[in-house]
Amino acid sequence: MTISSQLMTLEDFLSYDDGTDTRYELEDGELLAMPTESDRNIRIASFLFAYFLQLGIPFYRLRIGTEIAVSGRRATVRLPDLMVLTEELALMLAGASRSLVTLDMPPPQLVVEVVSPGQPQQERDYRYKRSQYEARGISEYWIVDPIQERITVLSWVAGLYEEGVYQGESAIASSFLQELGGILTAIQILQAGN
Repeated sequence: MTISSQLMTLEDFLSYDDGTDTRYELEDGELLAMPTESDRNIRIASFLFAYFLQLGIPFYRLRIGTEIAVSGRRATVRLPDLMVLTEELALMLAGASRSLVTLDMPPPQLVVEVVSPGQPQQERDYRYKRSQYEARGISEYWIVDPIQERITVLSWVAGLYEEGVYQGESAIASSFLQELGGILTAIQILQAGN
């Protein structure tokens, strides 16, 4: 839901405080209130967080609640469900007053979005965020869709995303997981939300 018809700059967004706990994204200068996360979405993000910890990713590289600035017609900031930072990016964010990956920082290694019910959120995850994360050079973007019961893995190859869709017992093909020696199926991730 758009909050104001007045367009905001990144600086306006960073200083915006309405005194509530409402989470916001900035999309082409428009302030968007994000819906409250469902328990299912939180459980899926938490499962992946714990799984990546078990694979040996240091806790300080795993982020829930970290924002990322992306390209758009105007200022755009996204709030993914989970990010895995590179070591370099984690060091750059250490001690920052706000957990925000700016455009002058290297991209995270992985971004995960868990689709929430509702057309605007689904369209944002599959369409807008896909092109924004691709332009940002993010190595992998996972769309976990408990509604359609599938995981879409977008892998950055030569400047474009190549797509793989996984359902049921299908093992997720991911260079990120492969490097860590991890094996996950779509059903393992989706069942975490039940």
